[in-house]
Amino acid sequence: MSGYCIACQEKPQPPRVVVVGLASCFGCQLQITNVEEHLLDVLGQIDLRYWQLTSSEPMPDAFDVAVIEGAVTTVEAEETVRQLRERAGAVIAIGACATTAGIPGMAAAGFSERPGQVYDLVPEACGDMVAPQPVGSVIDVDFEVRTCPVDSLDFIDVLQRALYGSNKAVPTRTMCGDCKRNETSCFFGKQQLCLGLVTRAGCGARCVNLGRPCNGCRGLSPDANLPSAREACERYGVPVADFDKALEMFNQVNPALAASE
Repeated sequence: MSGYCIACQEKPQPPRVVVVGLASCFGCQLQITNVEEHLLDVLGQIDLRYWQLTSSEPMPDAFDVAVIEGAVTTVEAEETVRQLRERAGAVIAIGACATTAGIPGMAAAGFSERPGQVYDLVPEACGDMVAPQPVGSVIDVDFEVRTCPVDSLDFIDVLQRALYGSNKAVPTRTMCGDCKRNETSCFFGKQQLCLGLVTRAGCGARCVNLGRPCNGCRGLSPDANLPSAREACERYGVPVADFDKALEMFNQVNPALAASE
């Protein structure tokens, strides 16, 4: 009778993960560390091969999941994300800068003129700059963690889906529905601008719950009706120009914004 020794069986290797930062404040990566209660459990499930925020070691050649924070603003960054896409089985873009171009994206319009407004001669350290764009404009992205900065538990949820698979649907509805469910009062009734009526839901309308209007950091919802939103602004005495200007913060490179003008 043959014996069986579990200690002799080869253990499955944990998924290899790299975390890369592009043009951003690195705040989303810091948010990952703020989930102390669960962080060690998460790290125990993965082989964290590279984290730009914590180490100057070179990125390895082989890994399974690439987590990317920040907007693409240089030719070097374009090449970096393409290499990450080639090597990784799954790519996760985290934060507004990576998913919508975020704050860097505000400089995208007329970008060719902007470096000259700051530098007489652009320093070599800036590299060959390109108009800021989200990671998804350069490569196919498998998962996104939106908001600015990301919610730590939302990141863990998406990472689990990337590691183990999931059929969880990504919401496309606008934020207003969440406000109704939370029974919070509407800022438009106070003649105050709020971008919740066109912003992609998914955060639970947390800013509104805290008494602050939505600034749209999750980006435009695919279900957003911009002409109707502008009509709502007029109806409630909110300047349409203020609405359009506010949209530029996190949606400057979104084709839907240009198409609605």
